[in-house]
Amino acid sequence: MNDQVTTLGHSAGYGISQEERHKVLRNTYWLLALSMIPTVLGAWIGVTTGITRSLTGGLGLIVFMGGAFGFMFAIEKTKRSAAGVPVLLAFTFFMGLMLSRMIGMVLGFKNGTDLIMTAFAGTAGVFFVMASLASVIKRDLSGMGKWLMVGALVLMVGAVINVFVGSSVGMMVISVVAIGIFSAYMLYDLKQILDGGETNYISATLALYLDIFNVFQSLLALLGIMGGERD
Repeated sequence: MNDQVTTLGHSAGYGISQEERHKVLRNTYWLLALSMIPTVLGAWIGVTTGITRSLTGGLGLIVFMGGAFGFMFAIEKTKRSAAGVPVLLAFTFFMGLMLSRMIGMVLGFKNGTDLIMTAFAGTAGVFFVMASLASVIKRDLSGMGKWLMVGALVLMVGAVINVFVGSSVGMMVISVVAIGIFSAYMLYDLKQILDGGETNYISATLALYLDIFNVFQSLLALLGIMGGERD
């Protein structure tokens, strides 16, 4: 027999009220929207200054991995303090900078702007679908977490190898798999908030931001490889 207990105004399992879950979700959406501003700013600065053009191969990988994991560690340490939001926004600025190299390459295509807008629309569409599914699925999806983590780790290893191999086919395969994994992660992370499994809106925002970033980046890479038009 299921030992989870439902109390008045609380969901089974987590003991978090509906009102509290909605508050976390609302704050997460607001912060997620806010996080797009430094991301766009970072990408714009990176494209206009060309500051990230030299970050190729192993150097680019070291800077990206070191910066990303350093910021994520800092976010985890500050998520319950007043510094949590500024650290998260600084991280999204950094991610925008890191994305600028790919955006600059895509803008080199004749239809580069259209490809970027298509990737943006596609990412928004994926998020809308996953948010809708998360709101109607009643089943507990917490068991997905470990499988998604394994998939993400395998994907990361493949992406690191491809940095040195430089295969376009490999990049396409990695991008397709990444879109699938991080779309599923969106569903999982949204369901965690809705079910009361995630109660910190900064952690929730970080998780969803990474999902969105990876889907957008992978869509953009795929569109650039398959649909980029040279002058």
